[in-house]
Amino acid sequence: MPPDPPIDRLSGLLERFRVQAQLHHSGALCGLNHFDASAGHGYLHVLRRGSLRVSHPGAQDVPRSLSFDEPTLLFYARPLTHRFHNPPEEGADFTCARLIFDGGMRHPLARALPPLIAVPLTRVTGLDAALELLFAETDRVRCGQRLLADRLFEVVVLQLLRWLLDHPQEAGVRPGLITGLSDPRLARVLVALHEAPGEAWTLERMAACAGMSRTAFANAFREIVGQTPADYLSDWRIALAQSRLREGRPIKRLAEELGYANPSALSRAFTARTGMPPRAWLARAQA
Repeated sequence: MPPDPPIDRLSGLLERFRVQAQLHHSGALCGLNHFDASAGHGYLHVLRRGSLRVSHPGAQDVPRSLSFDEPTLLFYARPLTHRFHNPPEEGADFTCARLIFDGGMRHPLARALPPLIAVPLTRVTGLDAALELLFAETDRVRCGQRLLADRLFEVVVLQLLRWLLDHPQEAGVRPGLITGLSDPRLARVLVALHEAPGEAWTLERMAACAGMSRTAFANAFREIVGQTPADYLSDWRIALAQSRLREGRPIKRLAEELGYANPSALSRAFTARTGMPPRAWLARAQA
């Protein structure tokens, strides 16, 4: 029996919930540098040369202090206050970007990823070519430098996400979306849900998509993803509804697209997940 064809585990997700990068700094950083969570950004720092100690004042779910002395990626998917303690005179060489996740903390990947992923550059396969282009752009000013650097940083983010899908345990990823996409059977189901959230997804249909019995699928999904298939589907639909409400899409159209019988059914599901009906949530989000 031929093996299953490979599937694209990221495009359907990132087409609906983008991750944007904005060049923040390139060059030496000396002494103490502060990155405040109140700015509302994630960050991707590339330590190119030198040594670094990073601290996380007041943080509960990351080490208070970490040290690095080889080229390393530091990926903060969510806003988290951190400080770089660099050598005071010679400093360390960085290229850094702010990361903007569509929907902020509601972005499925922002919720699924650890607050910090630190990985040596040599560990991430395929990263060399993207970083070579990125460093070439940031090392000297040319026309369109910032725009091109932003796009290249987004390529680096994609390369890192690919690596995470293949190495979730090494990155310390807890049960959730990433670990689900790392499992070949569950990945087929998750990609199908991401691509066609409005279809009639029964437990039987999801299990058949995974090539598993209904019981085995339900147990594996709960263990690896951390919630039931029905709860995951509901969360995905409501996340899409939130994103599209912010774009000005009408509730009636959303109900049809997301598989609800009518706008009232969507409103009930939305309220159950967010604690308020769609219009009240939208007014609060816009405020």
